Amino acid sequence: MKDEIESLQKLINAFTYLPGVGRKTAERYAYSILNLSEDETNFFAESIVEAKQKIKFCSVCGNFTDNDVCEICLNRKSDIVCVVKEPKDVLAIEKAKNFNGLYHVLHGTINPMEGKGPNDIRIKELIERVRGGQIKEVIVATNPDVEGEVTASYIAQILKPLNIKVTRIAQGISMGSALQYADEVTLSKAIEDRKEM
Repeated sequence: MKDEIESLQKLINAFTYLPGVGRKTAERYAYSILNLSEDETNFFAESIVEAKQKIKFCSVCGNFTDNDVCEICLNRKSDIVCVVKEPKDVLAIEKAKNFNGLYHVLHGTINPMEGKGPNDIRIKELIERVRGGQIKEVIVATNPDVEGEVTASYIAQILKPLNIKVTRIAQGISMGSALQYADEVTLSKAIEDRKEM
């Protein structure tokens, strides 16, 4: 009995690693797992392990992929690159269905309070892509919070000397919110009404 309780506590604790999952939600998830069949439990566990082992970052844009280069980079020809903070922002913009360009995922924003500067995110890789000569416009679609605004300003400042048009998604995404929570219509309009920086 003691081992079963320890195993259950371990499972509950594991679920609390997920963002937004408190103790009560973790307990619900753990009990739900216990109610799954053995096949369902194995499928669930194998899916987690497989995703962790196979999914990596695209060597071009930094989005999630299970290949060296993601499907978007392989299949789209565009001279517009949309810069986002993290891979889930790519998914949010793709759901809006009005952007057919390429992406560049920074994997963070400039945040001096957390000790994150321009060298700690994928800005050098963005500059390299722009210097490659195919890019004519960079849309900065970082979150409309302090860190996102600082990052957007920094990107605009370093790309201007390269004669690249740098735009910022239009407001409509409220200050302090995250792109992933914006509805498709608002996000679509924000990209459509982007402003030059």
